[in-house]
Amino acid sequence: MTVRLPLSGITVVSLEQAVAAPYATRQLADLGARVIKVERPGEGDFARRYDTTVHGHSSYFVWLNRSKESLTLDLKDPRGMEILHQLLDEADVLVQNLAPGAAGRLGLGVDALAERYPRLIPCTISGYGTSGPWADRKSYDLLVQCQTGLVSLTGTPEETARVGISVADIAAGMYAYTGVLTALYTRATTGAVHPVEVSLFEALAEWMGQPANYTRYGGGQPARLGTQHATIAPYGAFPTSDGRQVLFSIQNEREWAALCARFLGRPELTDDPRFATGSLRVANREELNAIVAERLARSDAEEVLKDLEDIGIACAGVNDVAAFLDHPVLAARGRWREVAVPGATVQALVPPADLAGVPARMDPVPDVGEHTEAILAHLGRTAADIEALRADGVV
Repeated sequence: MTVRLPLSGITVVSLEQAVAAPYATRQLADLGARVIKVERPGEGDFARRYDTTVHGHSSYFVWLNRSKESLTLDLKDPRGMEILHQLLDEADVLVQNLAPGAAGRLGLGVDALAERYPRLIPCTISGYGTSGPWADRKSYDLLVQCQTGLVSLTGTPEETARVGISVADIAAGMYAYTGVLTALYTRATTGAVHPVEVSLFEALAEWMGQPANYTRYGGGQPARLGTQHATIAPYGAFPTSDGRQVLFSIQNEREWAALCARFLGRPELTDDPRFATGSLRVANREELNAIVAERLARSDAEEVLKDLEDIGIACAGVNDVAAFLDHPVLAARGRWREVAVPGATVQALVPPADLAGVPARMDPVPDVGEHTEAILAHLGRTAADIEALRADGVV
């Protein structure tokens, strides 16, 4: 029996590139929406060329673009814009993360769209918002990590570091996705249409809420401590006798007492005036870490993990990416599925939000312009029309 996916019947047109918008629309496609990805003729989304590590394809593009249809259009040509407007006549959502001001210059600003397509939900993803003093600035992930102060929190006392994934793009894509879902629900239940706007800066700013509070009201920002935690101790990765590392943290006084008595073998530390409260343990972190490190250095990683788990303290070995790929939880829970890419197949993770009785949609990653002819034929273009458009570089 074929199961109808939750967003079946919803059509999304996306003028997208890079990470943030493709991440939002891929999640809509995961739920069954028809996503028509509009790309530049010939070259397509520039994220296709970020690298060539996945059977000749970009690791970013393969991750972000399964289950979509690719249509190539030159939007600077009136014939390309005519085709786009035909698509918008049938669409429910338009997602775009074009360069600042580009949508307006194309006649695709929010007001113009509302007048021509009153049921269309526009979703705009920008760097710093469509208004304000930085509306015209280009941006990318690491710039936003720097502007929000995230980089100043990441790394060691000696050196800052970027977060190792595109965290600002991912945050913006997640908020765009949930914003579109909310707008679709509101339209369905009230008839009201609400445009959605998300900026990379404001998405990541939301994720900076705890350090913002800590800095504003604590007199200084959290310390940069590598795997250690600025406000909890002990918390971090410690080396074991076999050269590996084990990370654990103490979340409450019950765990602290158990650690002292049953792991460190020093129950008197529970009431030691240096360590009697969470704040005191943070203030005396160096002395405490020395005690903890000495204990871990006497056992190998597997022994440490077993001992900590036996007394109810959450812990983990510090994996590299290869170890993550072989993680037993992902294997046992069947989280890997095959997805087709042009010329090959790849392993991809099933979307993390499981809906009971609804299978994950894991359709192929499209080649550049793979669906152009089918889409244009649906819009009434003949084979001769399509050939002429292709000859002129419009598609």
